[in-house]
Amino acid sequence: MNLVLLSGGSGKRLWPLSNDIRSKQFIPFLKTEDGYESMVQRVYRQIRSVDPEAVVTIATSKTQVSSIHNQLGENIGISIEPYRRDTFPAIALAAAYLRDVQGISEEESVVVCPVDPYVNDDYFQALKRLGELAQTEDANLVLMGIEPVYPSEKYGYIIPKSKEELSDVSMFKEKPDTETAKEYIAQGALWNGGVFAFRLGHVLKRAHELISFTDYADLFDKYETLEKISFDYAVVEHEDRIKVMRFAGEWNDLGTWNALTEIMEGNAIGKAIFDETAKNTYVINEMNVPVLCMGTKNIVVSASAEGILVSDIDRADSIKPYVDQIDQQIMYAEKSWGSYRVIDIEEESVTIKVTLNPGHSMNYHSHEHRDEVWTVLSGEGRTIVDGMEQMVHAGDVITMSAGCRHTIIAGTELQVMEVQLGKEINVHDKKMYALER
Repeated sequence: MNLVLLSGGSGKRLWPLSNDIRSKQFIPFLKTEDGYESMVQRVYRQIRSVDPEAVVTIATSKTQVSSIHNQLGENIGISIEPYRRDTFPAIALAAAYLRDVQGISEEESVVVCPVDPYVNDDYFQALKRLGELAQTEDANLVLMGIEPVYPSEKYGYIIPKSKEELSDVSMFKEKPDTETAKEYIAQGALWNGGVFAFRLGHVLKRAHELISFTDYADLFDKYETLEKISFDYAVVEHEDRIKVMRFAGEWNDLGTWNALTEIMEGNAIGKAIFDETAKNTYVINEMNVPVLCMGTKNIVVSASAEGILVSDIDRADSIKPYVDQIDQQIMYAEKSWGSYRVIDIEEESVTIKVTLNPGHSMNYHSHEHRDEVWTVLSGEGRTIVDGMEQMVHAGDVITMSAGCRHTIIAGTELQVMEVQLGKEINVHDKKMYALER
């Protein structure tokens, strides 16, 4: 099975845990025997259990690459979208990546689906079946239609011509209101979950009709100039050979706090205390301080360095326009070398806790307008400051003045408290250098 997982968006509906760098699919809130895993870790684990030989490619923005490698390892195909250009350019780029980088034949089928559904293994068995149908059926596009369990306003609808497992498509309907959704369901409509399969060559042919490019590298270089257009508008609406395959298994889009609370095991992730009168109250707490809930009913509370959400569960779906108004520095992010969390921001200082993975390092760099002080909290490694190298351990303090070239290299996992000092502290004040050896 050739599988492309679409991983995009900032997941603002799960604020404050998600941000522009840390999307919802990377948040570890799904309980396992050993702790917690993220949605992308769960989906990837399920894929490997169903089809160990599957060729998995994640189509994503460059800001998510570090999180993907940190959570799934290095041996995962990634088609990097250098700019956000909607789903058709992303899928066209992934298709070119499969052919030119992964060596997939244009005659083979490819299945495309979101990276973050909450599903059982039967969903991935259905994806294999979808790919087989795209390979063998007289259709250029085979969609998965999910049998609806309620009249939802969140999804578009596919109306099939028959009630067979595989049917021609009668029409597509945009996201409706609840009453209209009831009418669609009465007609046998299926949810459109954004899951479909095609022969690789067919989508590449359509891509060449709309975009002038030669191969993956050429398309990547031209990506900034591409029109923003969805796969539905670019391909689906112009295709008359389309079939839909029914799927009746569990399928849940964990894109809102309401949906997330429905699958939580227990009422709390992180430190939380409930009194005996708290009912239907859920807490997801990333802070190292407890959240106390007393007399609360039908409430979700989420706390992180980005902010605190307290909401009626049924109102939490309406969070996005309010989060759009928040203009705040990113307080937590995963990088290729580890992660960082902003602890405190003052007028002339910023305090950051940095975790470096073993063998990784910061770039060799300097700052023009700020001094920095590193305090090693745990682990061991070495620093290079203006060419001078020294070993560092827990308790060591390293001071760098403005203009000083510096880096730190982790021998073991290394935790460092970084204090930035100056009147002009910003992310753009950074000059990179080749490391002196």
